[in-house]
Amino acid sequence: MSEQTANIDVYSLLGDIAQTIFDKKGFNITALDVRGISTLTDYFLVGEGNVDKHVIALAKAVQDRLKSTGIVPLHVEGIREGDWVVLDYGEFIVHLFKPGLREKYHLEGVWHEGKILDLPLVLPEQKV
Repeated sequence: MSEQTANIDVYSLLGDIAQTIFDKKGFNITALDVRGISTLTDYFLVGEGNVDKHVIALAKAVQDRLKSTGIVPLHVEGIREGDWVVLDYGEFIVHLFKPGLREKYHLEGVWHEGKILDLPLVLPEQKV
């Protein structure tokens, strides 16, 4: 557990990230619990954007959302290209893809032993 997330409920944080991606029109959002399976991290959150600029915008929205709580990534990859952006926060890693690349790298298949987390999203008509 990193110092940044030591006192934070990571499940709730992943839900906030998923909601941020969803609110910015990201799609195919999946969270995996890979504790005990991966030495890289405890959780992966994977999502998609329509095109490279959309993926970059999603990544920046996630960074802004987390920065507002004092959480900054340890490492960022792919933010200039926007094909596959990786935001490494230590305890969890956010992967954002353009369509097609997600299937090519198939992270869910690589980490198939991980548990898929049910992260409820608030749909626009539920926000009142």
